[in-house]
Amino acid sequence: MPGLDRILGGGFVEGASYIVQGQPGAGKTILGNQIAFATAQSGRRVLYITLLAETHDRLFQSLSTLSFFDKRHLGEKVTYLSVFQTLSKEGLHAVVSLLRKETKKREASLIVFDGLLNARDQAKTDLDVKTFVAEVQSQAAFAGCTVLFLTSARMEDNSPEHTMVDGVLELHEELVGVRTVRRARVRKSRGSAALGGFHQYEITGEGIALFPRIEAAFGTPSVDDFPDPRPLTTNIEGLDGITGGGLPQGSTTLLVGPSGSGKTSFGINFLAASCAAEPGLLFGFYETPDRILLKAKALGLDLARAIDNGDLEILWQPLTENLLDKLAYRLLDAVSARGVKRLFVDSLGGFERAAVHPPRLVEFFAALTNELRARNVTTVGTWEQRDLFAKEVAAPGPEISSLLDNLIMMRHVEFRSQYRRLLSVLKVRDRSCDAAAQEVIIDGNGLAICGPFEPATGVSTGLAGPLTS
Repeated sequence: MPGLDRILGGGFVEGASYIVQGQPGAGKTILGNQIAFATAQSGRRVLYITLLAETHDRLFQSLSTLSFFDKRHLGEKVTYLSVFQTLSKEGLHAVVSLLRKETKKREASLIVFDGLLNARDQAKTDLDVKTFVAEVQSQAAFAGCTVLFLTSARMEDNSPEHTMVDGVLELHEELVGVRTVRRARVRKSRGSAALGGFHQYEITGEGIALFPRIEAAFGTPSVDDFPDPRPLTTNIEGLDGITGGGLPQGSTTLLVGPSGSGKTSFGINFLAASCAAEPGLLFGFYETPDRILLKAKALGLDLARAIDNGDLEILWQPLTENLLDKLAYRLLDAVSARGVKRLFVDSLGGFERAAVHPPRLVEFFAALTNELRARNVTTVGTWEQRDLFAKEVAAPGPEISSLLDNLIMMRHVEFRSQYRRLLSVLKVRDRSCDAAAQEVIIDGNGLAICGPFEPATGVSTGLAGPLTS
């Protein structure tokens, strides 16, 4: 589980003991079994202890719907053992003796103890709890065995169990607005540099997938940043000339404008220049790949051929219920897989909608854009302006805007009883640019700049008028 390993600072320490706690339904048993079968897959043996009074058939029936479950490992690599009768009749000390015997017999390298709460209820004092945990730990450590205690109890940091183990992983399931959100937190980590705070996870047919917060996992870029001063062509007629030759390589450009102003057409033009040396990626939230290809065809641009050649990929994620960090990892994985150099994100608002805690967006975008720059990815993203005509431009907050290298405004203007499209380059990183309003045309030859818009008043409001002498 790469995500879990990352928040734990490398994974579970061999021979150490951990508590995994959370309310019923949070996914503790799924996580415990997923780790067990991953351990078995690596060739090692697992002893899975339960406090079930009945057989394990129902447990296996539930696990059989998950892709990691492999019944071929049952009894050979993964052994399930109920200690319900031993605990109820003979107590905690007898359970420890049974574990010692079975661990040696099975040559287990991992023990999963599912039901620490039930064992805790059998203890008369905190000393009994400490003694039980200490005995399990000592015999496991002697055998070089890692121990996971799963419990539904919400224990405090000063509980006997917390003071004894090496790490505590907490799983939460909560309601945020009208949606359910699952989040994990490492409350204690001895001997490893864990990532603090909450990290979202989901439960699917493949088990639990955990997504470390981008700003924590990528506090600094994963690769060294070597800026390339050479510009990358926008593939838009007339635009390279007013931006100093194109967009700086490895830069982030934001297109701000209302619906219909040409933002997506701009991005399609940009991606139409994708090639083997400059692979492209469209990461979109609004339109399916088929609709994007249809739009490109109407612009006279053959993106389908670029896809067939492996020069371009279109990834679509519906603007429904998304996990913010899952989106970021999907994007970064796609960039890594093909060495993407041209990236078009339509739009950044899709990330904003996925954020259950909007104040973290500044740090999120800072980490994401820094990582893309370091990988020398030239990124173009869009931001939807609410009104078709407005005196003020509704761009992202000032903190997010400051993270951008280049800023281009696109808008509609009514002039002489006609609607016109305009583009203004407001900012280009480390170079001068022509900030004059340029007229834009979109036709069967794509998007192109016709030249500066004729002098007029009120252009910035969207309602322009002729200059008066």
